Amino acid sequence: MNYAPIFLSFQLAFVTTFCLLIIGVPLAYWLSESRSPLKPVLETIVSLPLVLPPTVIGFYLLLAFSPNNSIGYFLKNTLGIDFIFSFTGLVIGSIIYSLPFMVHPIQAGLRNLPGNLSEAAYVLGKSRWTTLKSVLLPNIKPALFTGIVLSFAHTVGEFGVVLMIGGNIPGQTRVASIAIYDQVEALNYEAAHQYALILLTISFVILLLVYVVNGHQSKKMGRAGI
Repeated sequence: MNYAPIFLSFQLAFVTTFCLLIIGVPLAYWLSESRSPLKPVLETIVSLPLVLPPTVIGFYLLLAFSPNNSIGYFLKNTLGIDFIFSFTGLVIGSIIYSLPFMVHPIQAGLRNLPGNLSEAAYVLGKSRWTTLKSVLLPNIKPALFTGIVLSFAHTVGEFGVVLMIGGNIPGQTRVASIAIYDQVEALNYEAAHQYALILLTISFVILLLVYVVNGHQSKKMGRAGI
């Protein structure tokens, strides 16, 4: 069995989750605090990957980054960047596709915090960034953990987006989900079963960990009378 697709899937998941954490926290904070008329539009954009087929997202990314398109032409010929059929392209597609899995739990966690936490910090002269970093985020650790774990697990299991924008290049874009597809097409069900069993086990352990940690946190809050 070739473990390269498994390792590549984990590499993609780690990089994507790290990028999503950097993007998702401030975005979730803005969505939880903002009263802008543009907020519903941005929330809709963030949530689109939940309802759109992955191939739709991958198709439009493929068109956008194609050298025949103005954006892709500029990136390739001016900046020397080619996102099509590359690991970087996989990361961009994965960030877009897994964005709601990071933003939604954090946004919900921030919404559920008492408003007086932020108000007290502002009264003490703390900036919005300091309030978020030192007051709010430490109080939503379960939400942060859920966002990180779900984003990681979701990225590991991606297929449609990564196939459309990354293709099937061994060692570069062939992740585990694509390797399973290859083996099934070749009627090599034993190898497909091995890949699938690894992904199934990983997904089960990750989700079990989320429920155990969140259940433990809920019990602690209940004992504290929160």
